[in-house]
Amino acid sequence: MKRVTVIALVSLLVVALVAGAVSALFLVDRPAPDPEPTGETAPAGLERFYDQDLTWRDCRDDRCTTIEVPVDYEDPDGETLQLAVRRVPATGKGGKAIFVNPGGPGGSAVGFVGYLASELPDDLRRTHDVIGIDPRGVGESTPLECLSDERFDAFIDTDPDPDDADGVAALTRSVKEMGTACRENSGALAEHVSTEEAARDHDIARAVLGQDEMRWFGFSYGTQLGATYADLFPEKVDKMVLDGAVDVTLDAEGQGLGQATGFQQALEAYLASCIEGEACPVGDSVQEGMDTITALMAKLSDTPLKAPGGRELTEGRAFYGIAVALYSEESWPYLTTALRGLVKGDPSVMLVLSDTYFERDQDGSFDNNSGQVIYAVNCLDSDGAPDAAQTQDLIPKFRAVSPVFGAALGWGVMACHDWPIKGEHPQEDVTAEGAPPILVVGTTRDPATPYEWSEAMAEQLESGVLLTREGDGHTAYTSGNECIRDAVDAYFGDGTVPKDGTVCEE
Repeated sequence: MKRVTVIALVSLLVVALVAGAVSALFLVDRPAPDPEPTGETAPAGLERFYDQDLTWRDCRDDRCTTIEVPVDYEDPDGETLQLAVRRVPATGKGGKAIFVNPGGPGGSAVGFVGYLASELPDDLRRTHDVIGIDPRGVGESTPLECLSDERFDAFIDTDPDPDDADGVAALTRSVKEMGTACRENSGALAEHVSTEEAARDHDIARAVLGQDEMRWFGFSYGTQLGATYADLFPEKVDKMVLDGAVDVTLDAEGQGLGQATGFQQALEAYLASCIEGEACPVGDSVQEGMDTITALMAKLSDTPLKAPGGRELTEGRAFYGIAVALYSEESWPYLTTALRGLVKGDPSVMLVLSDTYFERDQDGSFDNNSGQVIYAVNCLDSDGAPDAAQTQDLIPKFRAVSPVFGAALGWGVMACHDWPIKGEHPQEDVTAEGAPPILVVGTTRDPATPYEWSEAMAEQLESGVLLTREGDGHTAYTSGNECIRDAVDAYFGDGTVPKDGTVCEE
């Protein structure tokens, strides 16, 4: 998709960062027994994967295992990889399961599942295991290995809004170098981390985890993964919630413009809130605040700010720092603190926000590979992107949409043109013909997956039903909106499908 789609289809980052701690506190009173495979007839050539026996182990209060799948579904007798599975057992008899994915591509479902299980109501938890599977190449599954931590740290500093031909060349070179490193360090896997292949993995997982049908709860990119599964296996879908949906029909330019519009809208909402408070550090009006932030970013492009300890805040890092704080209203006070420091010449808090986005530790290491997997998946899913000259012509349009985010997101649309590995399974349109009602949930001022994308997904799916949350922030279910929670819980619980077009106000 794009050079900076790390901000667009990212997992529920702030939520995921605390998921492990919450999982440790989520105690299961009467864990359901480990599931047995369904024993169903497997697709030809895949029998050994659908029939495999799993070895379970305790992992805190949960149960974990691994599932073997082929690297290349067109060569099932060739190389294989391991998928990491974390299962939060039902507190009652169980027997059913909800599979979850937090987004990305590159977000860890294993790291997220405990948090989401703690958010589900008691009646669902008594009857349902909650299962997180890290997709191929991600997290604790067989990982896609690309750049070293040191080289990826330098990659983040690449100017996302280049001023001249040398800057454009550096941007294209950085993407090529990452793709080359993926191929050199991961071999065949680098060619096989597409969304379609990950969806096929989840059908094997469904069967070996004892589920005749799929119940899916996907957020952000997890909606694309879920919808792709439904399109491939509509007869296997039982219930599916797609929260913060992706419009898979858009090309790179369309997705970039959508994201620029979404983040601009979110930044304006933040500024309006900041000004209503006391002493907003960037001005007394939304326009003044926008002008101040634009000027701060331009200064960083010319001269990065040094922080205590010697690190520098570049324009690229500030870009991610601002973006991550717009994912949730709860993060807005941190953005105010970061901007207050930036106005005074102190980049420390903005660096912390940027590091939080990438899950970068103080020693320069990264907790996971999500910041790199996203490029590999998006580019294997892509069937084309503009070159540098074509992208240059788009920049004025992007700047007009968003003076802060537009140019960086505009330059990002060319990323997959320079990715050295071409995908054999580009993303297809999704209709899921024959599937039961699929619930698509959209938030009107979602910065990362604009509301219009949820509208489009609901329209494209033959059985799509749109549920709307009026509000700010990325995705809806964990936002605190009781109307959304009640509707989703009832859908998973007794199959009640809300009326298409239902709106939940804040």
